[in-house]
Parts: sequence; structure tokens; C-alpha cells
Amino acid sequence: MAVIRDVIPQLELFQPTSADDALALLAAHQSDAWVYAGGLDTLDWFKDRVKRPRVVVDLGGVESLREIRSTADGIEIGAMARLTDVINNPDVRSQFPALAYAAKSAASPQIRNQGTIGGNVSQDTRCWYYRDGWTCYRAGGNICYASPPTAMNREHCILGASRCVAVNPSDTAPMFVALEAEMVVRRGSAERVVAAEDYFVGPEIDIERMTVLEPGDLLTSIRVPSKWAGARVYFEKVRDRDTWDFPLVNVVAAIRENGSTIEDARVVVNGVAPTPVRLTAVENAIRGQARNEQTAEQAGNIAIQGVSPLTHNGFKVNLMKNLVKRSIRDEPMGV
Repeated sequence: MAVIRDVIPQLELFQPTSADDALALLAAHQSDAWVYAGGLDTLDWFKDRVKRPRVVVDLGGVESLREIRSTADGIEIGAMARLTDVINNPDVRSQFPALAYAAKSAASPQIRNQGTIGGNVSQDTRCWYYRDGWTCYRAGGNICYASPPTAMNREHCILGASRCVAVNPSDTAPMFVALEAEMVVRRGSAERVVAAEDYFVGPEIDIERMTVLEPGDLLTSIRVPSKWAGARVYFEKVRDRDTWDFPLVNVVAAIRENGSTIEDARVVVNGVAPTPVRLTAVENAIRGQARNEQTAEQAGNIAIQGVSPLTHNGFKVNLMKNLVKRSIRDEPMGV
């Protein structure tokens, strides 16, 4: 199909300077409104003319949403904080160095200087059929172009597919799930707090959304509790290119040890399913075990139970297995 590139459709732009003003605009325009944060994902949609909102609410002037602050129980990160801000924040680096490392693993320095933490966790999937304007399930159609044997599906699901086989592409999303973070969502004057694990929506729930956010909703901040501060938290990402690329698979393992014994653990993978996947069977298997090669091997084998690769992404199975194994066995990497 012919796609007109690099010409943004006509729209009405609003640039509020407070969260309340932004929420009032979202309430007034509902599904006609598009939230603009760092703009990295947004401008691709607009230039390709796939998304054509009537109204864009630019949050760039809402300084209150950029704040990163320590709390009595951890850290609260404003949704408009840039990835670079998260990487360099001294409280993040001291309490949750793996979060800084995950943020640093996203994209390139130029993109991290503009992209926001809220945008990174809430970004849409990168499936090229969907993003090029094909009328697939996620776009409101009645077919998945990536699932047939002849399709291009190298980067797609090996877990959790339900009609749509597109994956969640975020590097920080699995980290927040592992750290038991909470997403603060406002709608008008009302506020609700959603566990990071429940923030992401699979196609079996709503095939046209990636998160719980609905028209009128605004993610304002992310709260990271102190529960896992100072724990052993491992993050690793495998991608085709070392810079500016989305994960083929990434993994986070948060482990609390007593001597050499694993007392508690949360293990999460992403890039393999429509949402970040918490591997509860792995967690249950390694609790009470020594953190050694044998336990790591067991964890890797359990992690791939039930996988269902597509025609061209079977390599993700062994990749996920070995990443989970390393996340249990190896020492965390630094920022």
C-alpha cells in the first residue's frame, strides 16, 4: 500500500503548564486527544499518517511531572522525567542501580535525552504491519498479518499471543514489574494507583491497547518502593544492534539472599509477549535454593515451559532460557 511519509496531518495543539490543565483538556476531548510526552513514538505515527488525532496535548511545559524525589518508602519518578534524568539521578543510582542501567539500555543517547520514562513504559508495540497502517486486529481489523508461516515474525511473540502476536518493546517496563512499582494514574480530580504488574494489558483483555490507560487518563508518576532497594537486581538486554534498538529479549531478576540462599525473587522477561511476563514458576522453584549453576540451569529450563515460537523466532526460546539462567547465576552489570 502507498503510505505518505513525513507529512503530519492537521491537528490542534495545546501546551498546558500544569497537570490539572492537561487533565481538563483530556477530559474535554477524550478519544480525540493524543498525549505528547517526549515525542519519539508520537512523531513516527504522525509522520506516517497512521495516527490522526484532532487534538494533541503537549506535556512538555508541565514541570511538576518531571520531578524525581525520594519518599518515606522509596522513590517517586514523574512520568515526564527524561530517561537521562533517571540514569543520572543520585537516588536512583544509589538505591536502584539496575533501574538506571535498564534506562541506559534504551535507544541512543540522543533519544534518551528527549524520551521520557512514562513514554518508555507506555509506548505502543513496534510490529511493522501495525505501524505501517495495515488493518490488523490491533488496528481494528480482523486478521494478524504476522502470524502466518510466510509472515515476517522474527521479533514477535513466543508467549501470550491471543490473535495478535506483537510484543511489548520496553526496557524499563520489566524492571518496574520486578521492583513492585506502582503507576499513579489521574483522571480529572480522581487518582488511582495501579501495580506495575497490572498496568500492562494483553490482547486477550483489549487487543487495541498496551496499558490500562483509557481516553482521559494520564500517567503522572511511578512509585518504586524501598522493598528491593539494595537487593541484587540483574538486568540484561539482547538486541540486534548495541545502540538504538529494541529488545529481542530482556530479563530482570530481583533476588534477596541470606548467605548463599535465595530468600525471595521476582523474575520478569520482556520482548517475548504482548506484556512483560513475570515468571512465577521460576520464582517458586528457586526460593530456598542456593544461587549457583544448578539452580540457574533449573530456572532457565522452567522459563521456557509453554513457549510457542512462530516460524522465524524460534531462536528466542534458547535466548530467553539463557538470559534467565544468567540473571540467576551472574553478577549484575553496572551503569
